[in-house]
Amino acid sequence: MAELKAAQKKLAQYRQALLKAAVEGALTAEWRAACTGEQETGAQLLARILSERRRRWEEKQLAKFQQQGKTPPQGWQDKYPEPIQPETTDLPALPEGWVWASLDMLGEIVSGVAKGTKRDPEIAVREVPYLRVANVQRGYLDLKEVKTILATERDIEELALRNGDVLFNEGGDRDKLGRGWVWRDEVANCIHQNHVFRMRPYLPEIVPELVSHHGNTFGKTWFQTAGKQTTNLASINMAILRGFPVPLAPTAEQEVILSTLVAQLETLDGQVKATELGLKQTEAQRKNLLKAAFSGQLVPQDPNDEPASRLLERIRAERAARAKQPKEQKTQSRHREVKSIMKKLKDVLAEAGDWLPAQEAFRRCGVADGVDTDRIEMLYAELRELDKAGVLVAEPVRDADGRKLHDRLKLSTRD
Repeated sequence: MAELKAAQKKLAQYRQALLKAAVEGALTAEWRAACTGEQETGAQLLARILSERRRRWEEKQLAKFQQQGKTPPQGWQDKYPEPIQPETTDLPALPEGWVWASLDMLGEIVSGVAKGTKRDPEIAVREVPYLRVANVQRGYLDLKEVKTILATERDIEELALRNGDVLFNEGGDRDKLGRGWVWRDEVANCIHQNHVFRMRPYLPEIVPELVSHHGNTFGKTWFQTAGKQTTNLASINMAILRGFPVPLAPTAEQEVILSTLVAQLETLDGQVKATELGLKQTEAQRKNLLKAAFSGQLVPQDPNDEPASRLLERIRAERAARAKQPKEQKTQSRHREVKSIMKKLKDVLAEAGDWLPAQEAFRRCGVADGVDTDRIEMLYAELRELDKAGVLVAEPVRDADGRKLHDRLKLSTRD
């Protein structure tokens, strides 16, 4: 079990190292070296993304003017909200052809519906499934329980999740900051609550899984540093999320990274499942061993052994006899008995010539299971005296975790 638990930790560390290598370019270093021909760079891709970002903003503005029956005023394009620039001062260097971009540059970021929102009773609502923080885990979606919420048709239209949306948690506990995964149309007509942010890439050339993997590795520390902390809760707001720096690789390399990563993660997941199965089987074997031990199946039975029932009768008889003796007489009798056992013990250890478990040594001296506590204490007190006198050596035997299993004894080799 100790080896399997150690393997679990190593597999978790390897997963993080693999994801880090993927989003920082180390995973495709050989591919880049062997790549021939001219490829679109990350900077060129980012320029196309920003052009699409502006085009969508202008399209929305024109639609608003048209809806209001207004003619676009002169200079309306100048009001375009420029994207937040990423702070790259302390960021790691990227491979040639890659570029840092802010999440605000790459996609539209929105918050979700607030639970318990008060509305005009005349506004029509209907029940739809929605994602909570508990559904959005680090690297996967937990959809065992998807709750529903009443929402207006406008909320449903604006907040309905689409294939490829990247999800980020607003917070709660510090380990939840920014964690998330990619939506792949798992639940129809599903929206998200306001504690779950959604980033919708402007272009299909942005591989959402790579953005999410980056958020779950590098972002785990970044969000904890950038997030706000109150007494019991931590959170990130829209401004913090928009400024989150994301490494953008060329389009062709993104596809190579994803395919390589998927293959290696599948192998890794197989090893994780095998380790988990091994732990379950080991735990079951532990129970089987204990059951076999206490049902007499662990060792072969000797028909010449004294039956347990007879041993118990003898123990009861000895207890009854000792109970009738005066206290001083009982003590003297026990001391004589212990001295006799210690004498036999020396002979037993001399015959063994090496370490012997204390329980086995006492058994060979005729000390059966069920001996009363007083005599056991006297025996160990005598052992300590012999150990101090250098007549014999006693030491504990421990397992790999340092837990004491039993004591072992042997005669001292000192003159």
